[in-house]
This record gives sequence, structure tokens and C-alpha cells, in this order.
Amino acid sequence: MGKVIRCRDVGFDCEGVIKAETEKEALTLAADHAKTVHGVKEITPEIVQKIKSVMRDEPVATH
Repeated sequence: MGKVIRCRDVGFDCEGVIKAETEKEALTLAADHAKTVHGVKEITPEIVQKIKSVMRDEPVATH
């Protein structure tokens, strides 16, 4: 089961979707996305909590 974060669910007007195998990886990718795409300067504990609250489990595609 992988982790999925939809940027729109965090509160941004963005169609970005982050998929990762672990929560830690998903949070890292989401933080990078927020900084580079949305200009977020600092990832606060409040932002991390918001991201965690919208993170969903999703089956990981196997090839």
C-alpha cells in the first residue's frame, strides 16, 4: 500500500499528485513540491499535520 497526497486537498489550487511507497517519502516529496512549485519557504509542523491529514493509502502499481 502506497501513500498519495493530492495538492488540492492540502489547500492549493494545483492538480499535483504525489505518490510514494512510504509516509516519510511522501512527506519529503510534498515538502519539495511546496517549496519549488508554491514558493513555501518553511515547512512548519502545522503544514506537516495538514499534509498527513489528507494523505491516503493507495495500492502501489506493480510492473
